[in-house]
Amino acid sequence: MGKGFVPKRVAILAAATTVATLSAVLPAAAGTGRPAGLKQAEVASTVPANGDLNPYGVAVVPRRHGDLIAGDVLVSNFNNRANQQGRGTTIVEISPAGQRRLFASIPATSVPGGVGLTTALVALRSGWVIVGSLPTADGTSATARPGELFVLDPWGRVREVIRGYGIDGPWDATALDLGGRADLFVTNVLPGITGGQPAATTRGDVVRLTLDLTGDVPRVVASTVIADGISVHTDPAALIVGPTGVALGRNGTLFVADTVNSRIAAVPDAVQRQHPVDAGAAGATVSADPHLNGPLGLALTPNGDLLAADGGDNNLVELTQAGQFVAVRDVDTADAPGGALFGLATAHPDQVYFVNDDSNTLNVLR
Repeated sequence: MGKGFVPKRVAILAAATTVATLSAVLPAAAGTGRPAGLKQAEVASTVPANGDLNPYGVAVVPRRHGDLIAGDVLVSNFNNRANQQGRGTTIVEISPAGQRRLFASIPATSVPGGVGLTTALVALRSGWVIVGSLPTADGTSATARPGELFVLDPWGRVREVIRGYGIDGPWDATALDLGGRADLFVTNVLPGITGGQPAATTRGDVVRLTLDLTGDVPRVVASTVIADGISVHTDPAALIVGPTGVALGRNGTLFVADTVNSRIAAVPDAVQRQHPVDAGAAGATVSADPHLNGPLGLALTPNGDLLAADGGDNNLVELTQAGQFVAVRDVDTADAPGGALFGLATAHPDQVYFVNDDSNTLNVLR
């Protein structure tokens, strides 16, 4: 494989799969327009029997294995039923028709520090599901722990726990899935922050974990920080605000949502890179378009455009990879702007899945 080349047969999963362009939904130049193609609908509640709230991660199942059904959507919950952040322990599986079942429940006592499942949710073609955890003891950043990655089999059972290797507050993830190997790109929001202090840093980063998938369980064979210098701050309403969405382009460029600064940064040659890019520098900026307002989830359309879920105003925003604005759509007009969107995933045919934290639902444009 040549340097920076990503084979066309590769499945790019989690928050970086593909869908029809939003310009089919909105006129390209219109800030607010009438839907021209895809229709919005609520798919199902994301609240399981234990009452977990605040859906964060979204991943579309690529192939059938065990209890996983191809085309179903996995959603991870960050809050418990008392709405304490960093204490959610469940992943639900939802069919496109709205049938819901519990895929996994990870006991809070299963690892030191507890469990708080984040947006870092990836479903691999081999049937492995990987989810990040940034746990708290009481729902506040003062008790936030570095966390880990849980590796689940297709029946939702924890088979491996990945700690260290640069994992420090795993917040979102995407993967380059090569079948017997995968490169997992994970954003971290806790480097330099302990016990909620300092309240702000520029030490958020992205680590690439190379996983060997040929054994009984995935095994980390390499770990490299490929981007750093990204702004992070604690927040009573959001716990931590820092680098969230990641999407991998076919030329090997990794796009990162810099949530704090409402911009998208680029990490060239992310698959082969051995030294970090200062992703917080102005030179790394792909776009700081005014339509970006706390971008969280990030995905790619089939034509390579970027699709961002704004945490600040509940908009989905489409941009070219060069940063040119294409389209915008408000997907939560019923509630006050901000706070509804987080995880984002896309699937064929022409489907955009997104969670709504206000209503605790999975929704779709299709």
